[in-house]
Amino acid sequence: MRGYFGIGVEGISKPMNMGSLIRSGHAFGASFAFTINANYKVREARSDTSKTPKNIPWYDWDSLKDMILPRHCQLVGIELVDEAIDLPSFTHPRCAAYVLGPERGTLSDAMLEKCNHVIRIPTHFCLNVQIAGAVVMYDRMQSFGKFEDRPVMPGGTPPEK
Repeated sequence: MRGYFGIGVEGISKPMNMGSLIRSGHAFGASFAFTINANYKVREARSDTSKTPKNIPWYDWDSLKDMILPRHCQLVGIELVDEAIDLPSFTHPRCAAYVLGPERGTLSDAMLEKCNHVIRIPTHFCLNVQIAGAVVMYDRMQSFGKFEDRPVMPGGTPPEK
């Protein structure tokens, strides 16, 4: 798969959620992880059993103005707002940084303005931060991966060995 992606959260406060998110990001092939205006304890995430910060870069930005993304990297907000694009109708950028809002909160207005794209997972109510991130990363992998087309009938063919 060409390109890269990073995964991060603005204003997160719970280490378990951040740990689970970056562990999922590591599993899906994230090139970097980041936080913006996060509680200092998020690095204590014991739920990240893959030790992501030892394997990919992790950026802690104190504020949005401090955030510096790689050249050509498009910022994609994941948020339940009316103007967001439904995830199944979204084409992922080749180079992207996906950002989620905090627990019990939303992305800041400044962050939403900075985003090149804002997407939403079409659910009846919000999902846990880690679950939402994993759904988007899976969709990215499915979109860019070289997988066989799904069969018309239930079932599938296992990969050849």
